[in-house]
Amino acid sequence: MRKLNILIWHIHGSYLNTLARIAHNWYLPTKPGRPEGYGGRGPTFDLPDYVREVPAESVRDLDLDLVIYQTPKNYFEDQFEILSAEQQRLPKIYLEHNTPKPHPTDTRHPVEDPNVLLVHVTHYNRLMWDNGSVPTVVIEHSVAIDPKARYTGALDRGITVINGLQKRPRIAGYDLFLRARESVALDSVGMMTEELGGLGDVPYRDLHRRLAEYRFLFSPIRYTSLPLAVIEGMTIGMPIVALATTELPTVIENGKSGFLSCDIDELIDQMQFLLANPAAAREMGEAARNVARERFSLERFARDWNMAFAQVTDMRMVSA
Repeated sequence: MRKLNILIWHIHGSYLNTLARIAHNWYLPTKPGRPEGYGGRGPTFDLPDYVREVPAESVRDLDLDLVIYQTPKNYFEDQFEILSAEQQRLPKIYLEHNTPKPHPTDTRHPVEDPNVLLVHVTHYNRLMWDNGSVPTVVIEHSVAIDPKARYTGALDRGITVINGLQKRPRIAGYDLFLRARESVALDSVGMMTEELGGLGDVPYRDLHRRLAEYRFLFSPIRYTSLPLAVIEGMTIGMPIVALATTELPTVIENGKSGFLSCDIDELIDQMQFLLANPAAAREMGEAARNVARERFSLERFARDWNMAFAQVTDMRMVSA
């Protein structure tokens, strides 16, 4: 298909880093001081040259083909502030990253326009949101990381990768992380983790080579879509230890590519097993990598997104 001109706000940097690998012309609005959504390319990602920053006040001068919204603020406020009336009538995609809140099953999605395509990142999310009459599709995750990053597991330690873990204590499993850390050698990485004695916010371009040294990745998150850190760990060949919630039971095969349980004591026992058995950890990590290559490849991700673009713009797909 021809290259499209697409406006998108910088909301989730890791996801944007992957989405931008699809070769279209991407435009990121910016504002002085880089407030939420207007951070542009960001300092920690190596985005392709066809991802361009544009001052918010100049967005209305762009010749756009479609707009991707990712937050209620994008949809209900930002578009009316920075888009022209004509641009507001362009094809629209709302990319929903999150599980429903406040209620897991009875929350109506805020977008109710049947002319908007609502893209969920997991089947669990689409199942749990009340989507009303809005057309929906699921486009599962992928990740764009350094292909040279490969698991070694040389450190007899585990790692948790979450930004602002202590700011979302129940959802992110802060209490479970602290409990596991009492019994297992466990580090953390991400924004604000230096407050916990962790590694802090390691630039994305360097992150996965650091992760690869750890024996396993522990995800204590109770309620979220599907942590990108889990997909990243699997992609480099890392065994995963996680709660058996949301989409994760369809991704991790318990005892084969990692360990899943809703019992934190059982998970702690399994972490200790991986620390004591590096060969078993390598075997599980390789099984996880095989799943990631098959299910979360960039090729599949790009194909799914191009089909969504074709759907909303009424374009015919053309074989490459």
